[in-house]
Amino acid sequence: MSGSGGGGGGSAPSRFADYFVICGLDTDTGLEPDELSGENFEQTPLRRTFKSKVLARYPENVEWNPFDQDAVGMLCMPKGLAFKTQADPREPQFHAFIITREDGSRTFGFALTFYEEVTSKQICSAMQTLYHMHNAEYDVLHAPPADGRDQSGMEDGEGTPVTKLQRFNSYDISRDTLYVSKCICLITPMSFMKACRSVLEQLHQAVTSPQPPPLPLESYIYNVLYEVPLPPPGRSLKFSGVYGPIICQRPSTNELPLFDFPVKEVFELLGVENVFQLFTCALLEFQILLYSQHYQRLMTVAETITALMFPFQWQHVYVPILPASLLHFLDAPVPYLMGLHSNGLDDRSKLELPQEANLCFVDIDNHFIELPEDLPQFPNKLEFVQEVSEILMAFGIPPEGNLHCSESASKLKRLRASEFVSDKRNGNIAGSPLHSYELLKENETIARLQALVKRTGVSLEKLEVRDDPSSNKDLKVQCDEEELRIYQLNIQIREVFANRFTQMFADYEVFVIQPSQDKESWFTNREQMQNFDKASFLSDQPEPYLPFLSRFLETQMFASFVDNKIMCHDDDDKDPVLRVFDSRVDKIRLLNVRTPTLRTSMYQKCTTVDEAEKAIELRLAKIDHTAVHPHLLDMKIGQGKYEPGFFPKLQSDVLSTGPASNKWTKRNAPAQWRRKDRQKQHTEHLRLDNDQREKYIQEARTMGSTIRQPKLSNLSPSVIAQTNWKFVEGLLKECRNKTKRMLVEKMGREAVELGHGEVNITGVEENTLIASLCDLLERIWSHGLQVKQGKSALWSHLLHYQENRQRKLTSGSFSTSGILLDSERRKSDASSVMPPLRISLIQDMRHIQNIGEIKTDVGKARAWVRLSMEKKLLSRHLKQLLSDHELTKKLYKRYAFLRCDDEKEQFLYHLLSFNAVDYFCFTNVFTTILIPYHILIVPSKKLGGSMFTANPWICISGELGETQILQIPRNVLEMTFECQNLGKLTTVQIGHDNSGLYAKWLVEYVMVRNEIIGHTYKFPCGRWLGKGMDDGSLERILVGELLTSQPEVDERPCRTPPLQQSPSVIRRLVTISPNNKPSKWEEGLGPHADLSEPSCGSSLTLLLCGECGLVSALEQAFQHGFKSPRLFKNVFIWDFLEKAQTYYETLEQNEVVPEENWHTRARNFCRFVTAINNTPRNIGKDGKFQMLVCLGARDHLLHHWIALLADCPITAHMYEDVALIKDHTLVNSLIRVLQTLQEFNITLETSLVKGIDI
Repeated sequence: MSGSGGGGGGSAPSRFADYFVICGLDTDTGLEPDELSGENFEQTPLRRTFKSKVLARYPENVEWNPFDQDAVGMLCMPKGLAFKTQADPREPQFHAFIITREDGSRTFGFALTFYEEVTSKQICSAMQTLYHMHNAEYDVLHAPPADGRDQSGMEDGEGTPVTKLQRFNSYDISRDTLYVSKCICLITPMSFMKACRSVLEQLHQAVTSPQPPPLPLESYIYNVLYEVPLPPPGRSLKFSGVYGPIICQRPSTNELPLFDFPVKEVFELLGVENVFQLFTCALLEFQILLYSQHYQRLMTVAETITALMFPFQWQHVYVPILPASLLHFLDAPVPYLMGLHSNGLDDRSKLELPQEANLCFVDIDNHFIELPEDLPQFPNKLEFVQEVSEILMAFGIPPEGNLHCSESASKLKRLRASEFVSDKRNGNIAGSPLHSYELLKENETIARLQALVKRTGVSLEKLEVRDDPSSNKDLKVQCDEEELRIYQLNIQIREVFANRFTQMFADYEVFVIQPSQDKESWFTNREQMQNFDKASFLSDQPEPYLPFLSRFLETQMFASFVDNKIMCHDDDDKDPVLRVFDSRVDKIRLLNVRTPTLRTSMYQKCTTVDEAEKAIELRLAKIDHTAVHPHLLDMKIGQGKYEPGFFPKLQSDVLSTGPASNKWTKRNAPAQWRRKDRQKQHTEHLRLDNDQREKYIQEARTMGSTIRQPKLSNLSPSVIAQTNWKFVEGLLKECRNKTKRMLVEKMGREAVELGHGEVNITGVEENTLIASLCDLLERIWSHGLQVKQGKSALWSHLLHYQENRQRKLTSGSFSTSGILLDSERRKSDASSVMPPLRISLIQDMRHIQNIGEIKTDVGKARAWVRLSMEKKLLSRHLKQLLSDHELTKKLYKRYAFLRCDDEKEQFLYHLLSFNAVDYFCFTNVFTTILIPYHILIVPSKKLGGSMFTANPWICISGELGETQILQIPRNVLEMTFECQNLGKLTTVQIGHDNSGLYAKWLVEYVMVRNEIIGHTYKFPCGRWLGKGMDDGSLERILVGELLTSQPEVDERPCRTPPLQQSPSVIRRLVTISPNNKPSKWEEGLGPHADLSEPSCGSSLTLLLCGECGLVSALEQAFQHGFKSPRLFKNVFIWDFLEKAQTYYETLEQNEVVPEENWHTRARNFCRFVTAINNTPRNIGKDGKFQMLVCLGARDHLLHHWIALLADCPITAHMYEDVALIKDHTLVNSLIRVLQTLQEFNITLETSLVKGIDI
């Protein structure tokens, strides 16, 4: 197995490390400035970055993990080489890094960077020459005063005018020693951070200590590369470093996956509150940018946040350390989690980020986090924070973080443990953790927490500090106490986070939609398929969880999690992460034997901590494997000598190949088993899946992330262009999927209107989808921006456009192409009398600018998108915005999405499809803003409306409220008024005060238009208002409907059949004659028998009082066979009902009561009729009938009343024999239909029952 470069290839799955790498200065190529890292040349030469090279790697290559020279070089020294002199601090720095391949699999790297003296004369003189050139240029530029030469002491900070020659950063070959950075690095298949750090630090110590190490360095490196195995799952391993033993342990397959970074550090750096906000952003897949001077901090925070997500996995671009040469990746219009190195001099304001609308920016060193707008709260956040804080405090870490630690953590690291004891501000207080709790007593964060937590029944006063488990006498743990505490804190925090998801998704399996077809065809149609029943899942959740959960269910990580579940039915091929999660869910279900879908908002604390801790302690107490000790290698005599202070050139012949065989090498295993082994180990902790799943990950699941991972290579313009092209294609695909998802959801809403499902849930869900559309638009608009202005790229573009338009208007030289003239107005929504609203992009912007409640650019952009969606103008407005090509060219680089014409066209076309459905996403969100409404009253032209003398009034109601009574000036039929958003309009009450000689008014219809959104509602009337006319009503309640902008609506004559159909003069002539069998009312009642979920406000009012509503259907039923005394004398149904009431009241006085039940019904009926008759409103007889039907429907009494009236002797007088109400079978079927209303609780709009108090 020891062919060259084979490197013991057969032992692929079981080797602790794959490569040992050395990076640094290549003396042959000399100093090459690193232009890509974007440093400016005003820097002194010592501050500039120069290219580093991979100087050596052992072995040359291993088949299962090909060496990626570009990536390793960039990540070992992300800023290239650094030079220092003897005057500068030169502490060695350790950092970990990750290389994510394009298929999503990962390799881990651990690098120790230290400084070595430069021995090459050429390099020293090159540096001296650079200094001479720099100083000469500097003198020319700054021409300092004569005495300026000696001023020193101030550091040459970027951006400060440098008024001195920097002795501090200068280099004089005759007097200074020059040092350059060098890096040793281990590349490993699994992330054993502590062990690798220990290996590297001991190697470095061997080189710098005055005594040579016991064996040549080659022996130790050979040992780590070829003789130390990976510990198997659930086992621990001990091997030897240069000076001491090194221990690592690996979780078993039923524990949480391997994670070896200190969680403690993250909480100390950021504090609990910030960690939770960052965690929420990561779960909702915002763009996350970490910012720190320390590479290791970037890595620790990124790895911790993604580890706490268990069982979910970050699906998008993941680059915890972004090399300086790849800064253009911040332009990526996809969710990402990246870490950016700060030089410690620039503050946040200097940082030019391409897009900030959906960005979570975390300044780790300064304990500061900037959040995207309207971030929902994590469910049960208070109790969750409390549970985590208790654990932290038990370990002596203040929940608000250790500010002390952030400012000077690097100094702290160098303090010896003995010095910690006296330092009360630092979390690592020796002895009992209780002292730290005393310290925290005065702390306001804790005080707030305590107050809030009181109601959960937990008291912080009785905070138990757990006994330090290391005091278990029976267990002698083989690592030091500090390390054990790190293990314990890690596992406790991770268990608490894992427990949250186990509780929240305990019954997720019930809602997974298993595909009906075979896996293969499911793959191919993956994007069209819904894999989870979101609406049903959400309808089981407590209300406060909805804003977070409805967004979380839309993420890529959740979709992938459910896909994984669908992919593996049996336990054998189950994703290991999923297997662990499912076993926990099963446990919870056994513990809480409750119905699987019953949700509870009770907070359940974590109970698995002790068990998990025990497993780790057992592994550490009893080491399962001890590796072969390092030994002398077969080296030539004289090799292995080295000079103290310099990392030697190692002997490549002994390090390039492993031993021909050792007990770890499964030499004879057939190749396929080896591959299986490797995959198993990858799957276990690197979360890579078997072939089929891998294919699926790439093909079927690239929905939002066409570009999974940037390739870390030296980037040529063509590579950058190709990457951007991928972004453009990805954005277009995402847009297509999003529009489709939203339309399907919206069409589904229509099912809700018919009563399948819950409307408020889909409301939350619709909001979520629109918010994610806004995010997508922001990402599209920030792709390829030349210069960033403001946090919202879309709003910034709109403002530029507005400014251009205004400039052209004032100069009077604009072309008409961009501005829509009146002739191009939309086809009138209303009838020709109400002039249509003009379509204007600028006007819609002004509406948004006038809303005082919206303070930020991102908020304004979102409001504008919502407004345009509701007006069905989004595609049109954006097309108009992009039609200003000069502006687009000025603002965007050539590769930007908005400058790819074909994709842009397709994108606008996708958005056009939203016009097929009605959104109320502006009206329903901005509920408190003032909106102007325009009213138009159309009286009948035929019957002398101009003679009308009374004073009319009107009152408008909507889903969100109603106006006061508005007095209408006499003879004014059109007016505009402003009031708080009424929502969708439902009813108009119109009436007059009956004054003057001619107080009779025949109103055809009323129209009301929302002047911001342009929605026009029509309220048909067609009835008289006046004493002695029609039914003598002075006011009527009109039910309206939103007009759609379809031409056929416009051409319809406005003599619509009246909504309040009552026996008006006109309709009287076609009273239903007895031989007309009453099929008509059954049609009318048909749809209302299914008045499901009538809490949907406006649609309910329509169903009750609209054109074919319940009132009108019952009216027809009662009119069937009604005897009319004379042709022109009107008799109303109300007259009949009043007579029936009198009859029952007299019966009661005579106490002739057939039965108790009947008695209650009769009394109820009389009570309602009396109450309606006594109302102070002048609503007329038909209005009273309508009110009775509405109240009867509300209180589920209608079917009783019908039965009552059918038996009433008055009926015999007033109806002919063939009347419906005298036909028992028909009456019974009518009663059965009305009984179905009992299943629903009906809430009436206030305008329908004003003035009645029953």
